[in-house]
Amino acid sequence: MSELEKAMIAIIDAFHQYSGKEGDKHKLKKSELKELINNELTHFLGEIKDQESVDKVMEALDSDGDAECDFQEFVAFIAMVTAACHEFFEHE
Repeated sequence: MSELEKAMIAIIDAFHQYSGKEGDKHKLKKSELKELINNELTHFLGEIKDQESVDKVMEALDSDGDAECDFQEFVAFIAMVTAACHEFFEHE
């Protein structure tokens, strides 16, 4: 298996590790998203401590307006963070 394929599996696994703890197993609620970001993305995004920041992230991700983050919305978020990190490291 290639490194890219392993990375794709890691993204899928990370989503499902946090989704469904409080409801639909195919979606992240705000608290689940906050936990995922704080545990899995702290080196790239820092730790989210306040509810307002979580609300802003969820609002940006929630393209269908259901107040939850489905896998497609999550993958779009990961792609945006990855692109931003690529630009940052490209200029170092």
